[in-house]
Amino acid sequence: MASATYQPRDREIENVSLVPFARAHLEGALKLSQEMSWPYRIEEWDFALQLGHGFVLQRDGAVIGTAFWWPYGEAHASAGMIIVAKAAQGRGYGAQLMDALLASAYPRAIVLNSTAEGQALYRRRGFAPIGVIHQHQGIPTGRHEAPRPSLVRAMAPSDFEAIARLDRQAMGWARRPLLERLVQSGDGYVLLRDGMPHGYGISRRFGRGLVVGPVVAESQVDARALIEAVLARLGSVFVRIDTSASSQLGEWLEGIGLRQVGDATTMVLGTQMPSTGPARTFAIANQSFG
Repeated sequence: MASATYQPRDREIENVSLVPFARAHLEGALKLSQEMSWPYRIEEWDFALQLGHGFVLQRDGAVIGTAFWWPYGEAHASAGMIIVAKAAQGRGYGAQLMDALLASAYPRAIVLNSTAEGQALYRRRGFAPIGVIHQHQGIPTGRHEAPRPSLVRAMAPSDFEAIARLDRQAMGWARRPLLERLVQSGDGYVLLRDGMPHGYGISRRFGRGLVVGPVVAESQVDARALIEAVLARLGSVFVRIDTSASSQLGEWLEGIGLRQVGDATTMVLGTQMPSTGPARTFAIANQSFG
C-alpha cells in the first residue's frame, strides 16, 4: 500500500482540496488512521460513512485529513475521526476540516471526545469540557460467570423500543439509526427488572478485537452484570471498554485485566441535554459516536 503521509512541498496550499467523504476515500482514510496508530479497520470507516457526514482533505489524490459528524435528530450530533496526517499538521488543515464540519452540522449542539493535542482547536470554536473518558483494554483475566437469565438475557428484536427509551434517558437525545446499526452488527443483552428491560449492553467487532459499549444501566452493579454477560461468552479475546471517569468502573476493569491505556476529554458546543435518568451511560459505543 502507498503511504498516506503528506509530503511537504514548496507550494503549501496548491493542490489541496476539501471534499465530502465518499466511498472512494475509505482506503486512504484507513492508511491515515494506521499512520496515527488508531485501531480502525476499513469496516469502522465504512460504518461511520453509512451513518454520518464526513469531509476529506486531499493533496494530489492522497487523503491527508478527515472529519466526521453524526446527526441525532435536528438538535444534536457527535463528531469524531478528526485526523490530519503528521507531516501536514501545523498548517491550518485541522481548522479547515473543523470549520467545514461545524457549518454542515449547524445549528446542532455537538459533542466530541478530544485528545490533549486537539483541545485548543476545539476551545477556539467554543467547545467546553464536560467530562473525561477512560480507555480500558486487554484480554480479560479470571473466570466470568454469566448472570442468571432472569437478570440478564440475550437481546430480542422486541426489546428495541425499550432500548431506545433507555438510551434516550441516558444520553438526553434520540439516536435510533445508530442503535439500529449497533444491534444489527453486534451481540446485545438486556438487564431485567420484573421482566422488563432496565439496562442494555452491546458488544461488536472493533479494531484489534471487540468493543463493549454502549452499556446503559441504572447502577454500577447493573452495568457490571451486563459486562459480565458479555465477557462470559467471549473467552480469551482482546476487549476494549471506554467508560467515563465518573462511572466508578475503572478499578474493577483494571482488576480483570482491562488496564487504562489512555483518556479523552468530552467537550460540547452548544447546550448539552441532561440525562433524564434513571438510566445512565457506563460505557460508550466508541469515542466518536459516544
